[in-house]
Amino acid sequence: MAINNLFASGGVVMYPLLGFSILAVTLIIERLYFWIRINNRQSPVVREVLNLYKKNNLVDAINKLRQNQDLPIARIFLAALELEGATPEEFRLALESEAQSEIPLLRRFQTVFDTIISLSPLLGLLGTVLGLITSFASLNLGNVGGTNTFGVTVGISEALVSTASGLVVAIGTLLFANMFRGLYQRQRAFIQEQGGQLELLYRRRYEQNR
Repeated sequence: MAINNLFASGGVVMYPLLGFSILAVTLIIERLYFWIRINNRQSPVVREVLNLYKKNNLVDAINKLRQNQDLPIARIFLAALELEGATPEEFRLALESEAQSEIPLLRRFQTVFDTIISLSPLLGLLGTVLGLITSFASLNLGNVGGTNTFGVTVGISEALVSTASGLVVAIGTLLFANMFRGLYQRQRAFIQEQGGQLELLYRRRYEQNR
């Protein structure tokens, strides 16, 4: 079925569903680029920063983080390492507070995805109801099998196409939304793990310098 025929068959609800699908695809592409960029770069950067810090090259470690300041974990590490004379407790609080401030960026567009997932099937259901209304309005019990049955066919087609379209948009968005949710959970675990290692190194260095 051609796209124009699909829209003609699906009825008025196809237009908001088209808007939802375009919005979902745009946000999915942005999130894919975001997570690919982070996952490809952050592990080598963090590993190098921790090695530099172990060797007491604090200046080089900070410079490395500043060169990669577009990474969330680099901003988290910088917030703590740039504190002067911080106690281990202050260092930990700096890590935790900066990590909390990065959560909205990591979960960006999640609410939009949830809205699309929830509303798309409802729009499809609305199309079903409108299609059935069209079918029943076209029924003429005294003329069964006559020309008025065309309206019944059109109504049933509208009901089926709109329902299927709403489910397709919702299912496609749900798959990517769940993938991004899993990436977010992995990123939080990675930040906690690497942040814990940096905090441990700082505590050791703090105790040695006392």
